[in-house]
Amino acid sequence: MPVRLWIDADAAPRDVKEIVFRAAKRLEMETVLVANQRLQTPLDNAFVSAVRVAGGPDVADRYIAETATPGDVAVTADIPLASTLVEKGVRVIDPRGEEYTADNIGERLTVRDFMDSLRGSGVETGGARPYGAREKQAFAAALDRVLSRALRGL
Repeated sequence: MPVRLWIDADAAPRDVKEIVFRAAKRLEMETVLVANQRLQTPLDNAFVSAVRVAGGPDVADRYIAETATPGDVAVTADIPLASTLVEKGVRVIDPRGEEYTADNIGERLTVRDFMDSLRGSGVETGGARPYGAREKQAFAAALDRVLSRALRGL
């Protein structure tokens, strides 16, 4: 079965989508953007499609979790979704180029849950770091690395 690339597109930065579009075209890889809003796909790239799911919390995440298959690759910043996908045998990277694996996803979930509980108790934890050229470059390198391994079946 061919490797598919899944993008949790609700919050993916535009730069991430552009990098993914180029990779999909270069590798002739089926790429699916999933979001609860209408998405533009490149007109000149038959390998990219979009799925619009119903609104509501985690609907796009559930769609990806239910539809992705072992060996596929996914891009998401959502750590619970990443955990589900990693357990299923899907390779997962975040928009900043970090790969989630069976070895690190438990720690990432613990930190996420801890930060969530701090925010829930009123502690200011700050927001996400700005997304700039360094993050874009790290994502592009990680995507190439992960897709190469996935396509070789490693």
